[in-house]
Amino acid sequence: MPVSRVFITRFFQLLAERRFAEAERMLQRSRNRARKNEWNKGYFQALSGLLLAQRSHNGSYLFLPNLDTTNQEELKKHQQDFLQHTRKMTHTDYDRGFFSAWNDYLKTLLQLTTDEEHTPPQEQLKTQETIQTQLL
Repeated sequence: MPVSRVFITRFFQLLAERRFAEAERMLQRSRNRARKNEWNKGYFQALSGLLLAQRSHNGSYLFLPNLDTTNQEELKKHQQDFLQHTRKMTHTDYDRGFFSAWNDYLKTLLQLTTDEEHTPPQEQLKTQETIQTQLL
């Protein structure tokens, strides 16, 4: 994996919170630190696409606007689909990196929705503050 789990989780949280400038800065810093190979190119291209699609928030991107982030079964189904693509040897390294980013995004959404269901609101705020402090 080209980037840390903390980065991934924080990047996706920023997307969900629509804090695009901060997400874009994190993405750029991480891209600059990552090794230059085809897998990473695909991975970061997918992250850039996620950022662009969330920022534009219009109907021209078919998958994200139609994704019900509260439906765990739907998220699991799509996550498994992307996971299968990451394992196919017929795909190029670029494609496997691209699908890995989508897999990570959906896996993180699943974790975030599960955590929110089982965590009282005050604890959610503390957790978010802890993550922000660790990143600084």
